[in-house]
Amino acid sequence: MSEARIHPQPPVEYWFVEGCHILEWHNRDDDPAVSIARARLAPGQTTRWHRLQGIVERYLLLSGRGRVEVEGLPPTEVEAGAVVVIPPGRAQRIHNSGGEDLVFLAVCTPRFSAKAYEDIESPVSD
Repeated sequence: MSEARIHPQPPVEYWFVEGCHILEWHNRDDDPAVSIARARLAPGQTTRWHRLQGIVERYLLLSGRGRVEVEGLPPTEVEAGAVVVIPPGRAQRIHNSGGEDLVFLAVCTPRFSAKAYEDIESPVSD
């Protein structure tokens, strides 16, 4: 990418199978180095256990409180201002432990691609 650009169109929020609402702020073929999405998780909700193959993901918490779990680390309480760095291929999930929406940016390098997403949640048994 060699030229400055502005993309003024507002993104549209959608439900992602991971278990949260996503706004894709920046995820473009012509800028494969990074993607930026805003994630929103309702109180009491937990995303599915998943991993991203070949992608470093960073959670930048904007508001709310939660508990993040990343393979290799103990479960950790987080709140606005926290940054969580998740190396490629690590199992991860986040739980909203507060009374308001948990809102964070998910910054991925290289950019997020659905083919890199792997759901590893165990099915619920009866």
